[in-house]
Amino acid sequence: MNNSKPPPYALLIIDMINDFNFSHGDLLFEHTLPIIDPILQLKEEMNKRGMPVIYINDHYQLWQADYSKIISACTNSKTAPIIGRISPGEDDYFLIKPKHSAFYGTALNTLLHHLGVKTLILTGIAGNICVLFSANDAYMREYKLWIPSNCIASASMQDNQFALTMMKNVLKAKIDKSGSFPPIF
Repeated sequence: MNNSKPPPYALLIIDMINDFNFSHGDLLFEHTLPIIDPILQLKEEMNKRGMPVIYINDHYQLWQADYSKIISACTNSKTAPIIGRISPGEDDYFLIKPKHSAFYGTALNTLLHHLGVKTLILTGIAGNICVLFSANDAYMREYKLWIPSNCIASASMQDNQFALTMMKNVLKAKIDKSGSFPPIF
């Protein structure tokens, strides 16, 4: 790899537009609060470098890749402060997903190939479900993976740590904190 030019990264922000209205949603919400600032710092760094930021989100039965409608459906008294900070910007990509993986039933792989991306930075919730399943599918497609440990959350801290361990040991993901951008492989 040529060290003078960083590899083409894409930041994936998974399911952060969320209503947390489900079993264990309160726990996940509590664990999500500390990851917002590190994700936003990564997003700012990506924007400075001109690298893509891609939101992949559940569709909340709307089935429209219109983030303003999904934001409206997910905003409540608890989520409004989070959603107000983490919402996509005009230059960000936004895809909806029908299941856990960001790749399943989406145009994500086609978009990444179009952008020339080789390394994915996965962030979001839930670390032990949607982030883990997305990492698995990315690994199967031969993307390099960086999972900043301070940028994913699960309802259970133990499950979150287990997911990080699985992504490191099985999917060959680089796991460290987001302050080490860009990751060295």
